[in-house]
Amino acid sequence: QVQLVESGGGLVQAGASLRLSCTASGITFSRYHMGWFRQAPGKERAFVAAISATGITKKYADSVKGRFPISRDNAKNTIYLQMNSLKPEDTAVYYCAVGLRADWFPDTEAKVGSWGQGTQVTVSS
Repeated sequence: QVQLVESGGGLVQAGASLRLSCTASGITFSRYHMGWFRQAPGKERAFVAAISATGITKKYADSVKGRFPISRDNAKNTIYLQMNSLKPEDTAVYYCAVGLRADWFPDTEAKVGSWGQGTQVTVSS
């Protein structure tokens, strides 16, 4: 059974940084593309970033491009989201996601096989 466990959320001021982590179990991690989504209050869950199994290919939502680099450590079964220059509009619950199939890039909800429990990020102005 796939399990994704996020950590690293919190309350910060605008302009600060946070790093989210997501550790996976129950899959051959190095074969799966991984991603991050977020859901702001009153809004639908939205794509943030995704990374290929090898870590070579990365994709970002326009709203975070250049601020939130995604990375992974296959030896630790973990992906990261380094969130820099945080803005109040980045406030959301952030979810880790794994592709439904090993060759699917999780950049839409339809391509996601499993979700983490979510971690809250709150950015004050």
